[in-house]
Amino acid sequence: MSAEPNLSAVISVHNEQHQLAACLDTLSFADEIVVLLDKCTDESKAIAERYTDRIVEGAWDVEGARRNAGIDACRGTWIFEIDADERVPDALKDEILKTVQTSTADWHEIPVDNYVGTRLVRWGWGASFGKAAYPGLFKKGVKHWGLQRVHPPLDWSGAKGEMLQNRLVHYVDRDISDMIKRLDNYSSARALDLLDSGDIGSLANNVRRFFSRFIKCFVARKGYREGGLGLLIAIFAGLFPLLSHIKARYAEAEASQTDERTV
Repeated sequence: MSAEPNLSAVISVHNEQHQLAACLDTLSFADEIVVLLDKCTDESKAIAERYTDRIVEGAWDVEGARRNAGIDACRGTWIFEIDADERVPDALKDEILKTVQTSTADWHEIPVDNYVGTRLVRWGWGASFGKAAYPGLFKKGVKHWGLQRVHPPLDWSGAKGEMLQNRLVHYVDRDISDMIKRLDNYSSARALDLLDSGDIGSLANNVRRFFSRFIKCFVARKGYREGGLGLLIAIFAGLFPLLSHIKARYAEAEASQTDERTV
């Protein structure tokens, strides 16, 4: 019987044929690669099969449930979670391998270099519109995603280690139009989560959150250093909860009017 792998790399994808291979090319250092295919109708499966036989297929409407399914399929003692628009440079690869051999902690954050098109945008990310770092390296059983469609919360049962030093490369948006589309998609998904929770909040509170998030990203996280892109990131970070609330409120009102018309 073969020994259980020490390090599993897991990636969840939906129709990522244009960038999946480029991501998987950087994961050969892992003992196993697990690819979760969520409602894929393109060539993602054929591409994944060139790299691994550990493929999970299904249909998930909730991001947290999808990510948990990928994690559950991993057999490694350690799990490295990555997305199709991300790449692992050699320096990070070496650090991950060293960490899983020597760390006494249960999970580690990994810093991220975010690119908009070909431009590195290092400052200003956060507040649910981008990640400057993420808890992507962890032991099996210590990380569990909450059941939400977008930005699900995390439940931990282990000790946090030091953040890794080397950065993951993340091609977060192709251009400004892509940033706008992502804001629209994120806020629509979040609106459904708010409706499911039964608490969509107040307009006044979300207006306050717009300003606090803008200041956090543009000032505290130094988004001003990125010029116009930093300004947009701060605006979009503030708009995310506000748009989500307005969309949820609008959907709630539409549903109420529909109920009244059917009476």
